[in-house]
Amino acid sequence: MKSILSILLVYFVLLPASASFGQTPPSGKVVITGVRFAYPLVEKWIQDYKAANPDVQLQIEPRTVTDPSQYDLLIEAYEPDDKQKESREYLYLARYALLPVANSKSAFARTYADKGLTKERIKQIYFNDLTAGKKGDDVIDASTYTLYTRLQKAGAPITFAHYFGYQQANIKGKAIAGADEHLIKSLLRDSTGVSYSVPGLIYDVTTRQPLAGLVILPVDADDNGRVAASEKFYGNLDEVISKIEAETPKNIPTEHLHLSIDKNSTNAEALKFLKWVAQNSQEGLHSFGFLKPDSKRFQQSQEKVSAADAEALKARKANGGAASKN
Repeated sequence: MKSILSILLVYFVLLPASASFGQTPPSGKVVITGVRFAYPLVEKWIQDYKAANPDVQLQIEPRTVTDPSQYDLLIEAYEPDDKQKESREYLYLARYALLPVANSKSAFARTYADKGLTKERIKQIYFNDLTAGKKGDDVIDASTYTLYTRLQKAGAPITFAHYFGYQQANIKGKAIAGADEHLIKSLLRDSTGVSYSVPGLIYDVTTRQPLAGLVILPVDADDNGRVAASEKFYGNLDEVISKIEAETPKNIPTEHLHLSIDKNSTNAEALKFLKWVAQNSQEGLHSFGFLKPDSKRFQQSQEKVSAADAEALKARKANGGAASKN
């Protein structure tokens, strides 16, 4: 009898802990996490959504070394693998570009702000690929700059490396723990610093000018082996966005930004917010340095989100739940 009572006591002590482990956030609360350089854009969506839905609790749970243990929506900057696609619904809502950037005080920056970066120079600087140089005077002295890159797996280094035929691990330099903005802080502290980043971090999105202390290094946009004056269009963020969207220049990697939800999610408010983003996210992309998504891909993901919302509404009605209004 005593042993039975002990077992029951342990059971009721552990029950609250087991019930809370893995539970979804309460109804009406939506937790968002993911790539940090997208947070200003997400915060704008939250602000606009709450203006029409003031009772909803929407919050960003910042990503650290790993994602939070509980979240509803994930915003990410690299293409998910097939296994991830099986379990999540994706909204491809924007694209981002990656540009070479350096501390403006360095002799390296002054040289290559003028000469620009061909594909071969990019491969030498970022991947230490000495076979990329075609001539003796094209070999770049690695002692003249300090390259900074991300330590953790992340969208920006994956996209940058893949574009030039490499893996993230092939980017040679000082690997910085933390988010993409930490690379910029490292550059500003090091007069020899060189890296790569998204426009929203290396430009002031208010003035549309490059951040003080940084210089964006022009690239060989037509891939003809030299950088002409017409390819130096980096003085203004709006011109950069316009050029990339209209002309798809070479040697500027781009990738989609996507917001996703678990296909089995029971958080109706999270799905409502995702549907709202699908309908209202496009107007403010340029303000934060993002590019418009591929129109066909965006439309297809819009349709999937709408279908998922319709299925969820049908399921709630079948279960006697209140139909959500949108």
